Amino acid sequence: MSSKTKTPSLLPTVTVLGAGAMGAAMAERLVEQGFRVGVWNRSFGPAARLAEHGVLAYARPDGAVADANAVLTMLPTAGAVSEVMLERGAIDALQPGAVWAQMGTIGVEATEALRFQVSERRPNVLFVDAPVSGSREPARRGGLVVLASGPATARSIVQPVFEALGHPVWLGQAGAGRRMRLVLNTWLAFEVEAAAEVAAVADRLGVSHAALRETVAGGALASGVATAKLAKMDTAEFSSDFSLEWALKDLDLAHAAAGVESMPVAAAIAERWRRLVAEGYGRLDISAARKDLAPEPTVAGGAEAA
Repeated sequence: MSSKTKTPSLLPTVTVLGAGAMGAAMAERLVEQGFRVGVWNRSFGPAARLAEHGVLAYARPDGAVADANAVLTMLPTAGAVSEVMLERGAIDALQPGAVWAQMGTIGVEATEALRFQVSERRPNVLFVDAPVSGSREPARRGGLVVLASGPATARSIVQPVFEALGHPVWLGQAGAGRRMRLVLNTWLAFEVEAAAEVAAVADRLGVSHAALRETVAGGALASGVATAKLAKMDTAEFSSDFSLEWALKDLDLAHAAAGVESMPVAAAIAERWRRLVAEGYGRLDISAARKDLAPEPTVAGGAEAA
């Protein structure tokens, strides 16, 4: 436990619903930081594997949340969140004064609907909208940006959890975090597509990627994200930190919330990525956006043309 972490007796008890790549990484991080953590997953295997790290694995979501001060949902779709929390009754098992932090990627309208459902069905539960900026590895080392929004009374409970996961930014009423996430991931899409197309142009012109990276290193032209994804493209090492299909999901959610008139170029990126997902690349890292762009350089090995 780090010197900045509070003693376990002062930490809230946490339950994570959803033990996919992000949920599992968050649960492991929280256990390492001294939290008592329970986990439920639709298939029991991922939760059971987390038990090796000191996590309590539960067979039912209502049982998992019953003793928690803070419940984090990291589920893949709005439908899955509604099914687990509302239809299967997990929300009814929450203790009065508990915080439900909805952290998975869902849309603006779905977030507003959940906030309304909580206010009607469990007004003594505090609903916090808290998507994250970052992927599995930052989650594992406490490097996420938590885009939190919700009632001020929830902060004292859930702030230690968010601080263990990374850097929390409080943005106002529940729903503001979701909007910020869509803005940031639209920006991310431009960064990654730029890296992919620049790599393709470099290959066509015989400019080596090593020379390209050296030229932009330390300057203002290329961001850390763009250069990191360019490096993955260079090696064709597409193990997923943040998958292409989830990046496409974010673009579709942004499109639904903002309209194509606000994002015509991003909409075009989304359509190209949709074709890549249809070709079977969806579960690869977002850097697989390099696929199907000018696959053959004009000069073997990407060397400089004479």
